[in-house]
Amino acid sequence: MRLALAEADKARAAGEVPVGAVLVRDGQVIATGSNAPIGLHDPSAHAEMRALRAAAIILGNYRLPGCELYVTLEPCVMCAGAIMHARLAKVFFAAPDPKTGAAGSVLDLFSYPQLNHHTSVQGGVLAEEAAQQLREFFATRREAAKLAKQRTQDLPDQG
Repeated sequence: MRLALAEADKARAAGEVPVGAVLVRDGQVIATGSNAPIGLHDPSAHAEMRALRAAAIILGNYRLPGCELYVTLEPCVMCAGAIMHARLAKVFFAAPDPKTGAAGSVLDLFSYPQLNHHTSVQGGVLAEEAAQQLREFFATRREAAKLAKQRTQDLPDQG
């Protein structure tokens, strides 16, 4: 999870929401990913998706059985679906996502017995550190927006 937190820092440095992911098989890091939907102009460029794509290329298969994913934020519906399609064995996530979390916070896609693959999920791994990264990012973003608004209001009327 510490490597995933470092990936989240890369996302933050690029102006993205700080989410990072690391895909592991047999204790070896196969691929990493950091959030990049803004920079890549791609709504699917979440950290999990980028790690899954990279791992599939490296391993030469879109199915990733026996692999585990460490991610700093609870997966959303899109990522949860991709995780299950990739046949991951287990997902460890840090911070819960009370707005879009699909591993128990809003809904739990991983718990549907009707689905043909079941990925084990464990949340709360280094949760406070990941949550702090997110809080600091959004606080900085809100402050920047507030300052930009003040500057706009302070401009003389060009009327």
